[in-house]
Amino acid sequence: MASPNPQSDREKVASKLPPALKQELKIRAAELQLDIQDAVTAALTNWRDRPAGTGGVDTTGADSFSTWLPNGVYDAFKETCTDRDVSYIQGLAQAVRRWLDENPSPSDRPEGGIVQRKIVCNQKGGVGKTAISAGVAQAYAEAGKRVLLVDYDPQGHLTDQLGFAPIPPGHDSLVSHMCGEGRGDLRELLVTVDGERFGKRIDLLPACFDGFLLDVRVGVKAVQTRGFHKERVLEEALASLETDYDVVVVDCPPSLGLAMDAALYYSHRRTGEPAGVSGVIIPVLAEDSSATAYGMLAAQIEDLCVDLRVEVDYLGLVVNLYDSRRGVVATSSLKDWETMGDPPVLAVINDLKEQREAVRLKQPLLAYAPTSEQAKAMRNIAEAVAG
Repeated sequence: MASPNPQSDREKVASKLPPALKQELKIRAAELQLDIQDAVTAALTNWRDRPAGTGGVDTTGADSFSTWLPNGVYDAFKETCTDRDVSYIQGLAQAVRRWLDENPSPSDRPEGGIVQRKIVCNQKGGVGKTAISAGVAQAYAEAGKRVLLVDYDPQGHLTDQLGFAPIPPGHDSLVSHMCGEGRGDLRELLVTVDGERFGKRIDLLPACFDGFLLDVRVGVKAVQTRGFHKERVLEEALASLETDYDVVVVDCPPSLGLAMDAALYYSHRRTGEPAGVSGVIIPVLAEDSSATAYGMLAAQIEDLCVDLRVEVDYLGLVVNLYDSRRGVVATSSLKDWETMGDPPVLAVINDLKEQREAVRLKQPLLAYAPTSEQAKAMRNIAEAVAG
């Protein structure tokens, strides 16, 4: 049952939950510094947008539970319950249970664990690196992960598309820290990506125009400073932030220079880290030039691994902006990507309007169009490379 509040955009919802589940929800929301109403909103929305689970929740002894939800959320939830042939009480219990499972207590997170590092890269421009980086980061945050999203491209498309300003030249930035010239704490530069679905779990490190000179500055520093390892500069700069996050997603520039070497090194498999957890996600197009660019990137990865004696895992390919109407070049190229096998194709994302609309409005895709085909693809990619 829902009753509107004439002075608010929320409505009071009355239902039932098992006492143990209700208590666990109350404790977890407090641990994560969330209002219960925001936790339940995220739980219901995520439950609706994702496939039904395989089992129910024991609701024996369920008693009264009420909260305030944004107008329309509960009505949409009830429609999904009807579609899935479950009661409203069972649907609420399933949604809360899934949210609790995907948002563990901070006390349950292992100390000193290795943060997952997903590097989205391709030296070819226009393949959708920024869209994939943003979408995957949003999917992780939606699922309860703490995410650091790094705009490593000095062009700053990611920063702009999320409605933020790049860091001006000459200011403290990721670039200055990579060059050993940082003047403060990188945390002071972070901005939080808004959206109820993300629960303030995505922080963005904005782009800096100084990044256009990164290769030159790092190269000079390597010549001038004994013991300076140019490939490790990104890892060393981000090290102080890693304990705050579960996942770091890096949107790389279209480059094969030192900046890319540093990003690839950052993704290498660390001691004690399982294979396939951190590594590179490579967006490609269904066309011949994309295959050429992939070959150049693969050669760079191989050279770096040999030279520095590290392992970089290919997490997979994303065939982006696909349109079969472009004819045999598109369809045959897609078949070539799919038959490659290793790395696997994580998703084929069609050329649809929702991503462009979200960019125009400077909104996160999963907030603007959470049920769109593109949003679902982002969730599938994140799940496939979750580790």
